[in-house]
Amino acid sequence: GVKHAAPVIILAAAGGAFGAVIKASSLTHSLIIALSTWKIGIFLPFIIAAIFKTATGSSTISIITAASVISPLAGSLGIDPVLAVLAVGAGSMMVSHVNDPFFWIVAELSGMDGGSALKFFTPVTAITGIVSFIFIAFLSLFI
Repeated sequence: GVKHAAPVIILAAAGGAFGAVIKASSLTHSLIIALSTWKIGIFLPFIIAAIFKTATGSSTISIITAASVISPLAGSLGIDPVLAVLAVGAGSMMVSHVNDPFFWIVAELSGMDGGSALKFFTPVTAITGIVSFIFIAFLSLFI
């Protein structure tokens, strides 16, 4: 068990450390200021979560970071909090790749090598996030 679990645990810890560095840096604050000037509505929580998911590889870190960025801005941007949470969730599903522990779990358990997982699994996660966001954007028209 240790042989299969250790690499995933190490990657998860590295992703968590990277996420903490990003959150503590001025990058997060700069990102908030830059993106809050854009009038893109419900797309903002989605794109912030997707950026952090791609950078850190961790859905959990992207959700926590995006939520901490969006929650103070949601009222001033006119974004429904429920839809913002859903959009953050959709963004956190985007682009699972080599720095995502889930990527390696899927690759290991399905018997795929890293290249095959990048070729087949990564596009599927991007499609999942995009389709989820499209549904949320559609909901935003009625809520």
